Amino acid sequence: MRLIPFSTLAMAAGLAFAQAPEAPLSSLPYTPGLDVGAMDRNVDPCEDFYQYSCGGWMRNNPIPGDQSAWSVYAKVTQDNQRYLWGILASLAERNSGQEGRSANQQKLGDYFYACMDEATIEARGAAPLQPYLAKIAALPSKQDLPVLLATLHRELSAGILLSFGAGQDMADATQTIAYAGIANAGLPDRDYYLKTDQRSKEMRRQYVAHVARSLQLAGVAPAAAKRQADAILRLETALAKASLSRVEQRDPYKLFHKTDRKGLQQLTPSFAWDTYLSAMGQGSLDTFNVSQPAYLKALERQLQKAPLDDIKAYLAWQTTRAMSPYLSRAFDDESFGFYRKTLLGVPQQQPRWKRCVQQVDQQLGEALGQEFVARAFSPDLKERVQHMTKKIEEAMARDIDELKWMGSDTKARAREKLHAVANKIGYPDQWRDYSHYAVARNDYAANVVNGAAFETRRQMGKIGKPLDRGEWEMTPPTVNAYYNAQMNDINFPAGILQPPLYDAKMDAAPNYGNTGGTIGHELIHGFDDEGRQFDAQGNLKDWWGKKDAAAFNQRTQCITDQYAQYTVVDNIKINSKLTLGEDAADLGGLLLAWMAWKSDIAGLNLENRDGLTPEQRFFVGYAQWTCESQRPERLRVNAATDPHSPGKYRVNGVVVNMPEFARAFACKPGQAMVKPAGKVCRVW
Repeated sequence: MRLIPFSTLAMAAGLAFAQAPEAPLSSLPYTPGLDVGAMDRNVDPCEDFYQYSCGGWMRNNPIPGDQSAWSVYAKVTQDNQRYLWGILASLAERNSGQEGRSANQQKLGDYFYACMDEATIEARGAAPLQPYLAKIAALPSKQDLPVLLATLHRELSAGILLSFGAGQDMADATQTIAYAGIANAGLPDRDYYLKTDQRSKEMRRQYVAHVARSLQLAGVAPAAAKRQADAILRLETALAKASLSRVEQRDPYKLFHKTDRKGLQQLTPSFAWDTYLSAMGQGSLDTFNVSQPAYLKALERQLQKAPLDDIKAYLAWQTTRAMSPYLSRAFDDESFGFYRKTLLGVPQQQPRWKRCVQQVDQQLGEALGQEFVARAFSPDLKERVQHMTKKIEEAMARDIDELKWMGSDTKARAREKLHAVANKIGYPDQWRDYSHYAVARNDYAANVVNGAAFETRRQMGKIGKPLDRGEWEMTPPTVNAYYNAQMNDINFPAGILQPPLYDAKMDAAPNYGNTGGTIGHELIHGFDDEGRQFDAQGNLKDWWGKKDAAAFNQRTQCITDQYAQYTVVDNIKINSKLTLGEDAADLGGLLLAWMAWKSDIAGLNLENRDGLTPEQRFFVGYAQWTCESQRPERLRVNAATDPHSPGKYRVNGVVVNMPEFARAFACKPGQAMVKPAGKVCRVW
């Protein structure tokens, strides 16, 4: 992925945009793909290229009160959301069943109306939560847990105690099988449970206090809520100890453990998988991938050791946590207070309209995407991006041919994989069918539960079936892009192909630096330390010669060593083993974009613009995609959880390895953005 998935980041041209007015947009605003006002030309680009490219932007764009960070992508995201707000508000105003409104449009309008109807949500209070809490309270024994857990999984689509879903078979990429995995923990990462420094201890104390307050809102007496919160932390800590670290999870072999039902049952003898699977509508399954067997073994120990009341308290907490944002103000505020304010340092809750747009996009995203694409994504724009993608793939083909460190057999497999990459641009070829998703105009929580149940049924329906290679993991309005190693495809939603990220009015140089760099970035993910372990069809298979693999690892070690020196916040350094894939994709992607751009403009006589040469415009166009500011709290969370480096290093850490950059800005040896020739990192 090019972006930071924890929450959105993005760009604006000035202060007026950072503090967006509380009104929907009738059309998407225009910000140029290279914004000279965002630069700080008092800075020497050879000493700090990020500050040179983004200094003006950071000065003029303070972080809004409802954000943990602010950047180019967050601005585009917010613009898209305000545009969708206008669409949804219009649909919501129409009377149900009005002539001319499609079934999907009615669902969109009714969902948005119900989400915005705060008076009805407040009047219902905790009522949507109570049936689940009653079922949990009535749990007679641990032996009855599988049926209850299946209900929570089906209707809330939440990973409580464990997760269960559909996934591509890593050994046979044509098939979809069942996956049994770890739970969604209450804290962002396992290290939050395990670290012993004072900051970590204080965060756990605040977490326990938050859990206790949430349980009190759900009806538990204060003293009992405190005892239960302590027990919940003990249970989650025990499970965290058995979980893989985020670095370990980057190794797909550590996440692939195929087994049958007997083998699955042996991991957790106290949990009746036959009963659970029948309750999930999967009674005949006999093929599973257990992503983390050690976790299920630890869960078994807790099922044997923990008192039934502690398990019930954990279930009540996780259910309350899952539903709190959709309940009355007290629950919503408590959830925001810990997960956004305490963890990320966000002082203000997002306005209601923004959260409702996000929720519609999450649960009816392809229906909403149809509305967005019809208005904001032209066939001409799709053709332009397809052309750029083709040029970048041609550049990579030449690059593979010219590699001196890779043998001919491995090169042949690399070319085979490259030519098999599927490019998905804008939106899916076939839209999702929401006809079996019931949406009410007066019951927001029910819509959320129905949406979760709809998605669970959709996922369960995939198991045991051939893989649908046309499916997307992101909705069309999303400002992001991704590569899927098992699908061997790169995906660019329409939302990321808007100015200033792709600017049809701009010359090719900044567009190749920005969007071209993104295309190259995603393509490189197929050949980074993780993606390279999958073959052209998406099977987990070693297609590398031993000498080639060793040469690859030696080259990526250069990147790991470089980024390990960068400070994120306080005294926290980048965990460069976690960020390696993204760092390598940033570097390799921009190199491919440069080669593709040079090929595309061959023979043309390009003019300087805005006091910048075409080559300089290419690099500034690249840098300005990641102009950003982040709160210290957000930086600390990202240091532990995010596989992306901070924006400053995604720019400076890349250009320092490109002699093309040094030539473009006439940088001299010894300057900060110039590495000695023998120290330059390059893989692809």
